[in-house]
Amino acid sequence: MPFLGRWRAERGVRASAAAFAAALSADPDPDLASWLSVTATRGDVDHALWELRYARRALGLLAAERDALDDRTASLVASALSEEFRRDPAIASDRVALAERQFNQRLAAYGEAVREREPGVPTAERVARVLLRFAGGDRDWEPETVEHLSRAVAEFLANTNAELRKAFGQAALPEDVKPSSLGRR
Repeated sequence: MPFLGRWRAERGVRASAAAFAAALSADPDPDLASWLSVTATRGDVDHALWELRYARRALGLLAAERDALDDRTASLVASALSEEFRRDPAIASDRVALAERQFNQRLAAYGEAVREREPGVPTAERVARVLLRFAGGDRDWEPETVEHLSRAVAEFLANTNAELRKAFGQAALPEDVKPSSLGRR
């Protein structure tokens, strides 16, 4: 591929990563933040908003690692998310490093929850329990609370994957090619 073609392709992929990161950085549903503040953060709406923001961004980066068509996607999304933190008007410039550290802590915990396989416990529920732990501490949560937040997390996951496909495209194979045959050589 000629230099100019490679440059355009790289620029397009970076623009897709920036668009995906911007979608992940949109403010959460105010009703969900209000519910979480009453349920877990002792009325602290700002804390609830941040936990929902961190969760959405982390789940988006995890989706990029797991579901993207190109191996570079996750690193490009991580870079774009880092830029979103620097530009976020809700974060004071002297607090960006702190916000990124908090995000990385949550990313590790959400990653573990997504990768963990616990029979009978859906991914959304495991992630919801992690979110509740960050929002309100490690305690026994009412099943209704976990169920309510699990539904919201399942919606986050579905929307995140839809945004990923929108930004980067969807895998498509010819009708006569089985995905399992691609690994054989």
